[in-house]
Amino acid sequence: MKRSLVTYIGISIICFLLLATVQFILVRNTYELTNARFYFSERIAMKESYSRSIKNDKLFPGGSEIIDGFLSRHLSSLYALYKSGDPAFETYKQVFADSIFHALQQKESIRRFLNKFKQEKKVTDSLDYALIVESLSVNFDNDLYIPIYDKRKRYPLIDSAMQEEAGVRIGGSLRKVSEQNKVNGFSIRGTQGYAYRINFELHVEPYNRQSAILRQMSMTFSLSLLSILIVVTLFFVTFRNWVKQKKLSEMKSDFINNITHELHTPLATIIVANKNLQNGRILERKENIQPLTDVIQRQSERLKILIDEVLDIASTNRIVLDKKEYRLNDLLDELLLDYRLKLMDTNIELVFHKETDKDLARFDKFHFTTMLLNIFDNAVKYNSNEIKKLAVTTRADRHGDLQVLIQDNGIGISSEDLKHVFEKFYRAPDQYKMQSKGLGLGLYYVRKIIDAHGWSIRVDSKPSKGSQFIITIPHSNK
Repeated sequence: MKRSLVTYIGISIICFLLLATVQFILVRNTYELTNARFYFSERIAMKESYSRSIKNDKLFPGGSEIIDGFLSRHLSSLYALYKSGDPAFETYKQVFADSIFHALQQKESIRRFLNKFKQEKKVTDSLDYALIVESLSVNFDNDLYIPIYDKRKRYPLIDSAMQEEAGVRIGGSLRKVSEQNKVNGFSIRGTQGYAYRINFELHVEPYNRQSAILRQMSMTFSLSLLSILIVVTLFFVTFRNWVKQKKLSEMKSDFINNITHELHTPLATIIVANKNLQNGRILERKENIQPLTDVIQRQSERLKILIDEVLDIASTNRIVLDKKEYRLNDLLDELLLDYRLKLMDTNIELVFHKETDKDLARFDKFHFTTMLLNIFDNAVKYNSNEIKKLAVTTRADRHGDLQVLIQDNGIGISSEDLKHVFEKFYRAPDQYKMQSKGLGLGLYYVRKIIDAHGWSIRVDSKPSKGSQFIITIPHSNK
């Protein structure tokens, strides 16, 4: 069974991991698609509005004037240094670019544009943005553009706080710029007695982009998680039922093996005794007849008991109680007296402690005594000590409920077996080691009687330390 369990669990884990991987890929692809399409219609409208607002302009309304003003004042000096090959050209162009960028940064007006756009389009989201210059170059000779700034380089004389991987930040606090939040990008040439080219981009998105995407995908996440939970739950239920059925099948197989042996033994003895009774030489002496009839009587009674135990399998599910009021101490005195007579020739110490005189209770005498005898028999049967001890105690607990305690010094029960001791057909491995015969129905019958009376039972036990059965009769049941 252990090997089949490991195989079953291993296959199930592999299937679960495959399912989880497929779910993850589907959810991730859905997220990427949602991320790419997020704020798509708003960005289209914003792109049109932004393009109109900077028509014949650059970066923002008034940006072209700032750039043209700097170029008109410094272009001749830039040209002269470039033509002469003076190394100072590199220094001069960086200082020139830094001055332009700072001037643009001071006059940047994208926030006003966005506020106007939100008002016109009734957009309620708080918007963040980034206005980025990617490159700036001037034309000195024909169509040859000389780079003043390029985002692919770092310039020591341009303010490092403005330089980013995407370019020089002119305005806004949006940290992550990407194609998903890009509103528009321009590459514009200026021609006012000279030529220059500037590439810039505007990126805009709501402050809560990630949470908004997650909200949009909440149904997808929920359904994905729910499907996994359903699969895990179905696996758990199926696995648990499979283990129970497998265990029940094994217990039934053990039951069939046990009952076959148990029934066969007295039956074979009866057959042998009967054949001897048919032997003429044995019948010639009357003193030989009595022992054989005694054997038949004993084995017949044993066979009847076994048959009754088998019938209990069906009958214990339909227990009808005939409850009457009894003095529990008196009843236990009688029961234990008979049990002592039965065990007279054995090394068994049987004691009875009466710790309460409030022992009045209502119960079915037949089922109650049979239940106790089952517990007593187990205490004796599963005990390998030279002197077997059995102590019965009646007491009242702190709630005033009546309790019956049966304590033995037997082989005990492991914590794992304690979970199953009241199951039908169950026999612990230690019971097989002792080669004790039984059908695994005794404690099952005990539980059925306890439930039928509305009482409770608890077992405290440790291997090799003995066991204690505690039956609690609620005050309301007395």
